[in-house]
Amino acid sequence: MIELWTRDFDKPSVYWLNGLAGTGKSTIAQTVAERIFADGQLGASFFCSRDFQDRRDLKFIFPTIAVQLARNYPEFRSIFIPLVQSDPEIAHESLYNQMDKLIARPLKQSNISTIIVIDALDECKDEEPASAILSVLGQFVSQIPKVKFFVTGRPEPRIREGFRLPLLAEATDVFVLHEVEASRVNSDIRLFFGHNFSELKGRRRGLDDWPSSEQLDLLCERATGLFVYAVATIKFIDHKNNNPKKQLERILQLPTSSAHEGKTRIRPNTTLDSLYMSIIQQAFDDDDSGDDQSSVNVAGCLFHGFLCLSVLILQISAYKQLV
Repeated sequence: MIELWTRDFDKPSVYWLNGLAGTGKSTIAQTVAERIFADGQLGASFFCSRDFQDRRDLKFIFPTIAVQLARNYPEFRSIFIPLVQSDPEIAHESLYNQMDKLIARPLKQSNISTIIVIDALDECKDEEPASAILSVLGQFVSQIPKVKFFVTGRPEPRIREGFRLPLLAEATDVFVLHEVEASRVNSDIRLFFGHNFSELKGRRRGLDDWPSSEQLDLLCERATGLFVYAVATIKFIDHKNNNPKKQLERILQLPTSSAHEGKTRIRPNTTLDSLYMSIIQQAFDDDDSGDDQSSVNVAGCLFHGFLCLSVLILQISAYKQLV
């Protein structure tokens, strides 16, 4: 369905994939971005995150997208660079002016056909009752009909209200992940596990007839309809320094819970919590031969969150390179 939308520019210009936490929105967004990149259709992407200042501030979204478009399309770049040179403060203007000057005008003049991905919009800080970004987007989508926007986010009130704005509502297709039948979700998760285990067995030796049907059933049961669990499980099992069979056994020995993460408050010993805790504990396990390097890797990832380079610096650097 999504692939058909990306290829048919007679369909609405905006696609909103919404769902509760852990239902697979970001996994799908990443997959969509990878596939349209391979087809040469990806113009730009922005993956929001409340954990990083430069990825939760709405004013970084449009400038970042504009820089990526300039890198990918010479015809866009030839219009974009003079704009930035004549008004270097555009990146600090209102969202409306950013969209108008940095994106809409160059796109209209260059007549580019492309797709832009914005993931996890709900992770950005926004004080407006209706999403400020969506309000602005709705005012410009009709002016750039050859450009598509794939947007994901939880159905929070301000996001819902943003997509209900008249100018945007009529230009948007909506797909609700958490309303998909549980049997279909579980079937998709099983396919996801099966595909990734097949790839893993193709790269690693000694994994014939593994995992067993019983093990696969248990993994699907523990996922409780959450793709985030399935993705984290595969990454944990497919660690280059550990035996996949032993990794799987670690997971299957974790405490179980009937609580569905993303639908209830996080509690100790829930399935997803246990998986994450096991990953961290393993990194600092004294019995692990790769303990030192694993510890450095985990500590480095945690510390990196406090030292994230501002996207504004990256944008300035990109401007200089383009000029």
